[in-house]
Amino acid sequence: MLVSTRNRIPARVVGITRGEATANVELDAAGVRLVAAITVEAADELGLREGSEVVAMVKASDMMLGVEH
Repeated sequence: MLVSTRNRIPARVVGITRGEATANVELDAAGVRLVAAITVEAADELGLREGSEVVAMVKASDMMLGVEH
């Protein structure tokens, strides 16, 4: 797989919640919980199921950080 995205996180699918058009795919990335919102069509095309090994790729123009006071 060749892609330009540099932020790649290996993960395992631990749950999928399917809506009418969007699937929320819950991932375990070395103990860190991530959730990817993708189309149901994409989830089906990728053959995603619990236990699937995936690579989460993050491409964003903005990132926000917060701190507790």
